[in-house]
Amino acid sequence: MVSFKELGLVNTREMFAKAINGGYAIPAFNFNNMEQLQAIVKACAETKSPVILQVSKGARNYANQTLLRYMAQGAVEYAKELGWENPQICLHLDHGDSFELCKSCVDFGFSSVMIDGSHLPYEENIALTKQVVEYAHAHDVTVEAELGVLAGVEDEVQAEESHYTKPEEVIDFATRTGCDSLAISIGTSHGAYKFTPEQCTVDPETGRLVPPPLAFDILDAIMEQLPGFPIVLHGSSSVPQEYVEIINNNGGKMPNAVGIPEEQLRKAAASAVCKINIDSDSRLAFTAAVRKVFNEKPGEFDPRKYCGPAREEMERLYKHKIQEVLGSNGKA
Repeated sequence: MVSFKELGLVNTREMFAKAINGGYAIPAFNFNNMEQLQAIVKACAETKSPVILQVSKGARNYANQTLLRYMAQGAVEYAKELGWENPQICLHLDHGDSFELCKSCVDFGFSSVMIDGSHLPYEENIALTKQVVEYAHAHDVTVEAELGVLAGVEDEVQAEESHYTKPEEVIDFATRTGCDSLAISIGTSHGAYKFTPEQCTVDPETGRLVPPPLAFDILDAIMEQLPGFPIVLHGSSSVPQEYVEIINNNGGKMPNAVGIPEEQLRKAAASAVCKINIDSDSRLAFTAAVRKVFNEKPGEFDPRKYCGPAREEMERLYKHKIQEVLGSNGKA
C-alpha cells in the first residue's frame, strides 16, 4: 500500500474549507495522458491555484494504475520545478462504482475518492457510501458521494435523464454516510451534448443554442439544510463554441454541442459549491488544436508537433477557468 502523503499529495478537507470561506471553487480537471497533466500543473503553478487531478475508472484503465501513481508524484515535483513551493494537488477517483475500485485507489495513493451510488435505491446508496467512507477515512482519504442523477454520457458514466437532488434527503444522507462532500444534481449534465435543441432557446444575435438555467433554488435549499457543507458540481464544462467551430471547420462533426454558461458557474462558485468538475472542455481544446494542425499540415506525423499545440491550448483553457470562472487563483 502507498499513502498519498508519500507522493506529496493532499486530500480535499482543507481545500474545501478554505474554498467555502473564500467564496471560490477548486478546479477538478480530468486527465488521461501526459499532455493534459502537464497543462494542468503548469496552469495551476503559474496561477497558484489548488487543484484536483481527476481520474475516472476508464482513464485509470487506459493509463495503468502504477503509472498513474508516479505521474501524480511527478506532477508534484514538476510543480515545484515551476516555482510552486507548496503544491496543493489532490489525486481523486471520479465516479467510482464499487467499494473494490475505491479501495484499490486508496491503496495506490489516491488522496480522495468518489463513490457514486446515485443509480442505486436510496438505502443501498447510503450503505455503499458508508462502507467506502469507513475504509477511506482510516487512511485519511476524503470521500465524495452523489445524491441525484445527472443525465448525459462521459467516459463510462451515462444516464438517459436527470433527477434533481431532493433537499429533504441531504441531512440524512450526509449524516449517515459520513461523506466529506456531496455531488448534487441541479441541471448540469455529462459530456459535450448536455442538452437537446428542444431544451434550449436560440440567441437571436448569434444563432447559438442557449441552455436552460441551473436550478439555483434547489442549490439554495440544499445549502440551507447543510450550511457550510462542501457541495460538488459534475458535468460543468461550458463547451466553448470557438473549439466546436474549429473542430467543425477542420473535418469534425459536432452539431448542437452546448454546455453550461460560465456566468452560471461563477455564481455557483461563490456559494457552497467548492468543487467544479471540468472534462469535456479540455478534450475539445485538445481535439481542436490537433485537427487544426492535421488540416493545415496534412503531412505532419510527429506527435510532438500536434500534441504540443494541444497542450498549449489546454493550458490557456485551464488558466481561463481558474482566473475567470472559479476564482481559485492565488489561493494556494
